[in-house]
Amino acid sequence: QVQLVESGGGLVQAGGSLRLSCATSARTFSNYEMGWYRQPPGKDREERELVASIMGRGGGTGYADSVKGRFTVNLDTAKNALYLQMNNLTPEDTAIYYCRFETAKTQVVDWGRGTQGVVYS
Repeated sequence: QVQLVESGGGLVQAGGSLRLSCATSARTFSNYEMGWYRQPPGKDREERELVASIMGRGGGTGYADSVKGRFTVNLDTAKNALYLQMNNLTPEDTAIYYCRFETAKTQVVDWGRGTQGVVYS
């Protein structure tokens, strides 16, 4: 089981930026498929949407259409942390943001507890 702890959420005006961090107990990142999900207000856990993903093996990234060009996911293996840089934020980006790791071989999934980002206009 991988321990994940998100931080970096907060209150920001539209057009501003936030940088989310996910500290992890993982060490061999090639074993994982990693991602940031978000759960907007009023949505259930099952309605969490994938925002950005990164493959531990190869480093390939992917983004939801709604965030392409604004969000950037990156992994710092030296710091054992996953990041999500969010720029040009809009109120529609308001959500609880979760870090998710899936072990590639076993497909076991671990989630963090989330960090909330609120964007006001």
